[in-house]
Amino acid sequence: MDQPVQITFRDVPPSAAVEARIREEADALRQYDDRIVRCRVVVEQPHRHHHQGRLFAIRIDLTVPGREIVIGNGSHADPAHEDVYVAIRDAFEATRRQLQDHARRLREGRHAPDGPASEGRVGRLIRDQGYGFIETTDGREVYFHRNSVVDGAFDRLEAGVAVHFAEELGDKGPQATSVRPRHHRPSPAK
Repeated sequence: MDQPVQITFRDVPPSAAVEARIREEADALRQYDDRIVRCRVVVEQPHRHHHQGRLFAIRIDLTVPGREIVIGNGSHADPAHEDVYVAIRDAFEATRRQLQDHARRLREGRHAPDGPASEGRVGRLIRDQGYGFIETTDGREVYFHRNSVVDGAFDRLEAGVAVHFAEELGDKGPQATSVRPRHHRPSPAK
């Protein structure tokens, strides 16, 4: 990995044992792709469900050349995710599957070209929850997460802004990766 694994705890106290497990899992990903550029992991307990205890949500944002993989297992209520280690295991298993699929597509010559492949406009933003939807030129709606917006530009997006993006099939349908506002200019240094 070009950079060390970045681990963030939200609404849960930091744990050296949890950090060690995450680092082990992240290191194990190298056997699927040794060109990992960045790996960020967020551990959180976002809310309490009425019929079960607090579930852990693990979000992994992994970057390899030509692809960003964003995995979040907090979108479904799996009671096994009351155990942080089970939630970590499941999130890294999903990440491994995505890396294997990416490697297979590269071997078969079916990888996406460098750079965004599709165009659209930001249709809706759910800013407080960190996601939105792109209206594509063919009339579809494609989900995107704040971590998929390049250069941290999510907070500067507005509905109607034209974007380029790469698209992949996520757990719940199409999702955009590498979202880039069309006339994006890096913010000036302060």
